[in-house]
Amino acid sequence: MQPHAGDDAPTRPTSLTVARTGPDVTRPAARPKPAISIRGLVKSYPGPDGTTTHAVRGLDLDVFEGETFAFLGPNGAGKSTTLALLCALARPTAGQATVAGADVRSRPDLVRGAVGMLFQHSALDPDLTAEQNLYIHARLYGLRRRRARLRVTETLETVGLADRRRSPVRTLSGGMRRRLELARGLLHAPRVLFLDEPTTGLDPHARAQVWEHLRALRDRHGCTLFVTTHYLEEAEHCDRLGIIDHGRLVAEGTARALKAAIGDDRVVLRTGDDPAARQVVAQAMPAGVTVTLDTEGVRLRVPDGSAWIPRLCVALAGHGIAVHAASATPPTLDDVFFHHTGRSIHVPPPHGTPAAPVPGGPTAAAEEAP
Repeated sequence: MQPHAGDDAPTRPTSLTVARTGPDVTRPAARPKPAISIRGLVKSYPGPDGTTTHAVRGLDLDVFEGETFAFLGPNGAGKSTTLALLCALARPTAGQATVAGADVRSRPDLVRGAVGMLFQHSALDPDLTAEQNLYIHARLYGLRRRRARLRVTETLETVGLADRRRSPVRTLSGGMRRRLELARGLLHAPRVLFLDEPTTGLDPHARAQVWEHLRALRDRHGCTLFVTTHYLEEAEHCDRLGIIDHGRLVAEGTARALKAAIGDDRVVLRTGDDPAARQVVAQAMPAGVTVTLDTEGVRLRVPDGSAWIPRLCVALAGHGIAVHAASATPPTLDDVFFHHTGRSIHVPPPHGTPAAPVPGGPTAAAEEAP
């Protein structure tokens, strides 16, 4: 990261305002401006034997000011490479991207000064105290000594670590270290905060604490949050999400809208004779409904699945097949991912040409790690 242009970031509104022209006249709040705008973004690397590795393939995306956006995808999908491009840590092969109003190609210095970054892997010095780690980082961003000390105190309080300021980092728990890294990313009051897999390796309690601080940060300061994750429950916390697969954006919208677009409920029946039950169910369903058999039992997707369960139980009983369990569940984000990619998010993409490293930042190869 390059040093910040100054000590004090400009004040930004934490919410939209309504312009008043008279005591009884109001105008609707303006639509938020894009904090991140991407058009045709591509990142490719030379591969072995004259081949080319395509890490990012023509991304088009807008993320608005004050929004929490999730980039959802499995390991190796291109999430970390995209963040490296947006933080001006790597140069795009093609396409355009602006972050906080600055072009990542022509003004990378302004981009780096306006963003904060929480890397996937820790970059803290374990032998220094929490406040020493933050103070050094603040000085690297160009904050003067007095301002740096003030921001260290403020950010430690923001993430709930004020009482551990003099503790060596090696004595902190995993959740505390992640919150300390979050504080480091906030020192220069960034307009956009990028978080690459912010809760990887944390237990559920520590993960919940990190998200609690992220929500408070967004609500208090109006900072735009861009989060990469492969945890479905984390994507549910975000205002909008984009699904990335093999470097392409395959779906975008709110979690509710993406799930509603699938429409059909998932019905699972566990019976005394699942192979025979599959044939009976297939005959009872309208044309076009696919009935499958797996370790869970007989599975299918239909609108209003709960209404179908009594009918299917009657049909199975008529063939002497006992139903041990039946369930109907609305679509999940994993269903959405499967719908757009043909596989579960928990199943890694097929390995092709090895991913290439991103200079000076996160690596595409690191995304292949479990």
